[in-house]
Amino acid sequence: MLTDSRLYSVVFNKCPRCHEGDFFVAKSAFSKNFDKMHEHCPHCGENFMPEPGFYWASMFVSYAFYTIYTLTTFFIFVQWLNVDVDYYLVGLIPTLVLLTPYFFRMARRTWLTLFIAPKPEHKAGIPHQV
Repeated sequence: MLTDSRLYSVVFNKCPRCHEGDFFVAKSAFSKNFDKMHEHCPHCGENFMPEPGFYWASMFVSYAFYTIYTLTTFFIFVQWLNVDVDYYLVGLIPTLVLLTPYFFRMARRTWLTLFIAPKPEHKAGIPHQV
């Protein structure tokens, strides 16, 4: 995967500007502080909190992730593997609950990445003007 692509920063918890600094404080989505974010990129200084309420719209991105996951698993298990719908739902509900921290973090990274273009010159550690 290209390290200068927007997808790289979303998937690997990196700053959308420099692709070096971590977006969230904790490395794992399944830790106690899964929702703690850095205010600025530790590497280039990019502001991760552009304005109050900026991440409210990321809940729609999260909803899209849940929908894609649910539809994909439905077609695989119910349509293709002929699993009974009741068994599918019994497995789906706990899976969605367990994936909540992961989708939360991925939605926030995706939302910010839509507004910040990658800039390779920030990889050198030159602080971004705030």
